Amino acid sequence: MSDEPGNDGGRPCPVCETPMYHRHCKYVCPAHGVVYDCSDTFY
Repeated sequence: MSDEPGNDGGRPCPVCETPMYHRHCKYVCPAHGVVYDCSDTFY
């Protein structure tokens, strides 16, 4: 996990349940890479 603020517990990855972090309009799983971006409707 990164030491940057806001990266310790976001939306869980749909594949492995690991908390994802938000980067430039993308949700990134540490294990799987980009899972969602702004064009995805998952809310």
